Amino acid sequence: MKNKKRRREQPRPTIHPRNKYSENPPDFALLASLYPSFNPFVFYGRDGRPRIDWTDFNATRELTRVLLLHDHGLDWWIPDGQLCPTVPNRSNYIHWIEDLLSSEIIPKINSNVDNIRGFDIGTGANCIYPLLGASLLGWSFVGSDVTDAAFEWAERNVKTNPQVSDLIEIRKVDTCIDAVLGEDSSKEDLLFCGSKSICGNSIGRELAPISSSTCDDAVEEKSYSGPPILFGVIRDGETFDFCMCNPPFFESMEEASLNPKTSCGGTPQEMVCPGGEKAFITRIIEDSVRLKHSFRWFTSMVGRKSNLKSLIAKLREVGVTIVKTTEFVQGQTCRWGIAWSFIPPARKLISPYVAEKSNLSFMLEGLQRQFGATQVLQSVESFFHENGASCKLNVHSFSADVSFLWYYCIK
Repeated sequence: MKNKKRRREQPRPTIHPRNKYSENPPDFALLASLYPSFNPFVFYGRDGRPRIDWTDFNATRELTRVLLLHDHGLDWWIPDGQLCPTVPNRSNYIHWIEDLLSSEIIPKINSNVDNIRGFDIGTGANCIYPLLGASLLGWSFVGSDVTDAAFEWAERNVKTNPQVSDLIEIRKVDTCIDAVLGEDSSKEDLLFCGSKSICGNSIGRELAPISSSTCDDAVEEKSYSGPPILFGVIRDGETFDFCMCNPPFFESMEEASLNPKTSCGGTPQEMVCPGGEKAFITRIIEDSVRLKHSFRWFTSMVGRKSNLKSLIAKLREVGVTIVKTTEFVQGQTCRWGIAWSFIPPARKLISPYVAEKSNLSFMLEGLQRQFGATQVLQSVESFFHENGASCKLNVHSFSADVSFLWYYCIK
């Protein structure tokens, strides 16, 4: 029997190491003893371990309530039917953004302001990201939403926590296109506020003109046709360190109900979008082109790994300077994160250690698969030339001789 080459097993992503629940997951028995309202939802399995019924919305909502109170000092509630978040999973997203900001790959927009400011797209009645970001890290937030119920309950959850209420603003999205853009808005502007067409003039110099064949192909994919997301909601002169989003993952409520193992509630506005999460995040990307100088990082959660490839391709198409992805793991649930920026990466002086090395290796991101070896080398040459370095190619040895005093942090 021939020995088959074993694939190198990749370590499975785990909960973020700074997550409060990384080393100490929620203790249901302890919480039940401390909070009588949670006790009825706790039972013991054959292995003697305390459990809850994840298909019971009331159980998951009460767990979220007691975790926010016990571990974060937050008073919180949502009415029946609203989306109920899991605290450990949402904390992973917050800490990933913290990693992006602390890496300083992308410089601050306003170096004179120390406080981190975020924008939560579709904050929901639960307002979970602003509450966690403010309580854990002292960040300030603007949270947006379109429904009256979400706006009312998000504001209520903020006001019942005076220790963070000054850090959080809840903003109601005006769903009327004329109110957002004005009566004299052009057809091109409608592309960004509720138009069902994604074919039209290119926006900004980064976008190439769209051919008729591209428009024909685009008809096959459903495009976002809902209320404004970023463009039309962000005010003139506003700047943010990041935006974040838990997008509507599904195309229908029937699709959303296919997972019988959990019950987290959720209204159609929170769960469903024509074209699903792919269409919704694509609209965020389109908005980000218009608002490229207003945000240090644009980010979104992604529910399907299969969507990452097309979203990354879209980002390369519009001319972003960097793309980052990650995987969020909590129990049996996996989600992915995608982040991008239009701001040039920060320049840093080359370290003495690197200066001593004659051969350096690095990774290129965003090259299309159809690129050949020569095109790869040309991309390397173009990159270094654009950033003030001298670069000579050797196509025979597939190498580049680079002379520079500064370098970009490429990760």
